Amino acid sequence: MLGSDVLDRFVDEAPVCVMVRACLENILAPQRLDQLFREHSETQYERELTFSSLVELMSLVVCRIEPTVHAAFQRKKESMPVSVKALYDKLSGVEPQVSQALVRHIAQGAGNVMANWNSRTPLLKGYHTRVIDGNHITGTDHRLKELREDGAAALPGVAVAVLDPDRGLIEDVLVAEDVYTQEVKLAAPIFEQVQPKDLIIADRHYCTSGVLFGIKDRDGCFLMRQHMGHLRWELIGERRCKGPAENGLLYEQTMQLTDPDTGKRMEIRRITLELDKPVRGGDTELHLLTNLPPQAADAEQVAALYRKRWTIETAFQHITTSLCCELNTLGFPRAALFSFCMAVACFNVFALVPAAMAHVHGHEWVDDNVSLYYLTEELSGTYRGMMIALPPEEWSGFRELPALRLAETLVELVGRAKLSRYQKHKRKSKKRSRREYAPKKHVSTAQKLKARAAKKSAKKKTGKVKRKPPT
Repeated sequence: MLGSDVLDRFVDEAPVCVMVRACLENILAPQRLDQLFREHSETQYERELTFSSLVELMSLVVCRIEPTVHAAFQRKKESMPVSVKALYDKLSGVEPQVSQALVRHIAQGAGNVMANWNSRTPLLKGYHTRVIDGNHITGTDHRLKELREDGAAALPGVAVAVLDPDRGLIEDVLVAEDVYTQEVKLAAPIFEQVQPKDLIIADRHYCTSGVLFGIKDRDGCFLMRQHMGHLRWELIGERRCKGPAENGLLYEQTMQLTDPDTGKRMEIRRITLELDKPVRGGDTELHLLTNLPPQAADAEQVAALYRKRWTIETAFQHITTSLCCELNTLGFPRAALFSFCMAVACFNVFALVPAAMAHVHGHEWVDDNVSLYYLTEELSGTYRGMMIALPPEEWSGFRELPALRLAETLVELVGRAKLSRYQKHKRKSKKRSRREYAPKKHVSTAQKLKARAAKKSAKKKTGKVKRKPPT
């Protein structure tokens, strides 16, 4: 597949850019995307502007290759025989089920490639773990007529994402245009698809009787923080101390739940973490509910598993900071939700790069040393020039590659990458300095530095300068 002199130069200088482009060409093949649109769209139709063209354009924006949708349209105007108004009309009409299907399609394609590499050690052996969390799309500009005189933030929708932490993929997203849609109701299809040996980790928003009993009836397992107002429960027996944890003391007790609708009862484990310091909300205890058998996970393992819930928050952070998932210029809910789902889809494509590196160098090393920020920085800085030097027809060979051959090609590219370019730089959290009240609105930085230099010079003259000991 490799061999072109121009392509080889890009492989040597920007291998991540080549890897991402190869994955996009393979997983986002136009024929498959247009077929996906026809299968899931109910009211929207295709004419001059195909769904695959829309996906290609939006991928440039969410990957920060182009700054805005309009800028991307300007650059691709010759290949898109529509007006800018038609483009925005198309964006604002993409149906939620189409956006959701796009995420599932990309996750499945990325998962097929990952299946050919060394897998990460599972969070809990013998269980398929999934982490669920919701995200409200950030407020948009008040460009719509109905919003121009409203001072409140205009939120275009809500999304519930499902993360597979063992693969690092967001395998599903459910979206709703009404931001006031309850997340637990929006996530109902996820809980209905639970299989035996599935472990669902979620926050207390999802800790309701219907959800917990539904997972139990499907022979699945759950681990959720207790919501005091959503359950009918009773503690059984005495609370047993299970020893110290990372940030507190662990206890375990049996709890009996009663389903208010059916009268069914279920005994589960309640793991309590008495915190050394209260959390931001003032809570001094965290109660975790699970039906995992003790032989599968003891109290300490349960607490450690729940901490892994933050992996989905980390994924959201990468989607927000490294990619561009929330375009505040897209005021229509469907356009904003499609933009978010496009960012999730590109996140899944990007996940193939560190996964290929982990196959060669190990998962632990990649987690500790490779920065997704620098990976996306290389892409956004090089992609446009690469596509000028290597037009689309040069990449067509990647389109029909089977998953195994694509996986082998990505591993070959990793072998030629200079990993020091993507090194993480870990820093301690900054200590906030207390600032005294300043009667002036501003000061001169130059004068402050001049005063510091004069103070240092005076110390030298008096011989009170602290010298560093010789190394």
